[in-house]
Amino acid sequence: MAWMQKNFDPSVSWQDLEFVRNNWNGPIIIKGILDPDDAREAAAAQVDGVIVSNHGGRQLDGVVSTATALPRIADAVGDQLVILADGGIYSGLDVVRMLALGADGVLIGRSWVYALAARGQAGVEHVLELIQKEMQVAMTLTGCREIADIGSDVLE
Repeated sequence: MAWMQKNFDPSVSWQDLEFVRNNWNGPIIIKGILDPDDAREAAAAQVDGVIVSNHGGRQLDGVVSTATALPRIADAVGDQLVILADGGIYSGLDVVRMLALGADGVLIGRSWVYALAARGQAGVEHVLELIQKEMQVAMTLTGCREIADIGSDVLE
C-alpha cells in the first residue's frame, strides 16, 4: 500500500497534462485509456496518441478488456489521434484483431520479454517471426493483402 500511495497521486488531472503539453514540444502518448470520454479529453489536450490498455488487468481487477474498449475509442477519436492497443496480444491473430477493432498500431509485451528471458535476441527474433507468420495467415484467410486492408469487416 505504501508503494501505491507514493506512485499514484489522486490529484493528477487533465490540467496537469495541459501544463506538460505547454512545456514539452515532443510527442505525448497517454497509456491506460479505456473510456471514450477520456480519449476525447486527451484529444482536447492535444496529445499525439493514446494507448488503449488495461495494464494487463493488474491495476483494477475486472476492468474492461482492451478489445472491448477499443472500438468505442476509435470511433470517438480515431480521426484525431494515433490509437495504439496494448494488452492481451499474444499472437499474430491478436494483432490483426486489434487492427480490425480500430488500432493504428499494436504493442506486445510479455511475449517478447519471455522470449528474451528464454533465448535472448534469438528468442525475440523467433517470437516476432511467429507473430508475422500468424498475421500473414490471418490476413490471407480474411482477404487482406496489406495491413491497410484490415478493417472491421474482417471480424464479421
